[in-house]
Amino acid sequence: MRRIMDRGSAENWDIVVALTDLPLHSQGRRLAVNLNHAHGLALLSLPSLGGLRLQTRARRAVEEAVLGLAGPHTTGAEGPPRSQPLEKGTDDLRYVVSGPRGYLRVLLGMVRANRPWRLVPGLSKALAAALATGAVATVNSTVWILAASLSTPRLVIAMVGSVALMIGWLIVDADLWHRSAESSPEARQRARLYNTSTVMTVGIGVLVCYVGLMVINWVWALFILNDQVFASATRSPLHAEEYWTLSWFVASVATVGGALGSGLESDEAIRAAAYSKREQERRRTLQDDHGDQPSK
Repeated sequence: MRRIMDRGSAENWDIVVALTDLPLHSQGRRLAVNLNHAHGLALLSLPSLGGLRLQTRARRAVEEAVLGLAGPHTTGAEGPPRSQPLEKGTDDLRYVVSGPRGYLRVLLGMVRANRPWRLVPGLSKALAAALATGAVATVNSTVWILAASLSTPRLVIAMVGSVALMIGWLIVDADLWHRSAESSPEARQRARLYNTSTVMTVGIGVLVCYVGLMVINWVWALFILNDQVFASATRSPLHAEEYWTLSWFVASVATVGGALGSGLESDEAIRAAAYSKREQERRRTLQDDHGDQPSK
C-alpha cells in the first residue's frame, strides 16, 4: 500500500487501484481487497477472484473498488462478490468467504496466476530428453514385450509413478518448496497454501507434457512400427489397442527420462516456468532476507 501511495502522489492521481497475483492475508484470513479511503487507494488480490472468468471478475471488482473510493465511506459499503466488509482504521479490509470454499477459491486463483501451461515450453532440456527417450523406447523390442504384457492397472501405476517422480524432482531440484521462517499457525497455513499451489501448478504442467508425449509417441509408432516385426517379438498382432498401449507405456518411460533431463535446467528457468513474475519476486526477496540474517 505504501508503494501504491507513493506512485499516486508522484502522478498526482486521485484514485489508484493496484492488482497483484499474490494472495493477501490479514489477521489470519485471506484478503480480497484493501481500500484506503483517506488516500484513495485500493489493492486487489487476483487469486481471491478464483480461477474462472478472471478478466470479467477483475473488471467488476475494479469498478466496485473505484466506486467505493469515489463515493462516501460507509461501514456497510458493498465489496467484491462473496466478500465480507471489515473496518480497521482508515482501511476497509474485505475478505474472501471463509471455510474450504474460500480456500479452494484462492488456491485455484493462485494456480491460474502461475499459468501452469507455460511449464511445457519453459523446460526445453527436459522436454528434449523426454522426446529422445520416447523415440528410442518406441523402437525397442523389449519395450514392446513389456507394453503388451502389462495390464491396465499396471499401466496406470506406471503413469502415476512417472508423473509423481517428475513433479517431485522438479520441486526438490529447483527448491520450489516453501518453508516458513515463522512457527505461528498463520504462517504454517500460508506455507500450506503456497506449497499446495506449487504442487498443483507443476502437476498440471507435467500432465500436459505427459499427454503431449503420448500423442507424439503414438504418431511415431504409427510411422515406424512394422506389423511382422512387432508380431514376431510380442507374438500378438499389431492393432489399434497395441498402438495405444505402447504409446501409453512409452510416455511413462519418457517422463522419467524428462525428469532426469530437467536436472540440466537452471533453477531460475524452472522457477520462471512454474511461477508468475510477482511470485518469483516474492521468493527472491525471501531468499535475500534469509541470506542477510546472521548464522547461528
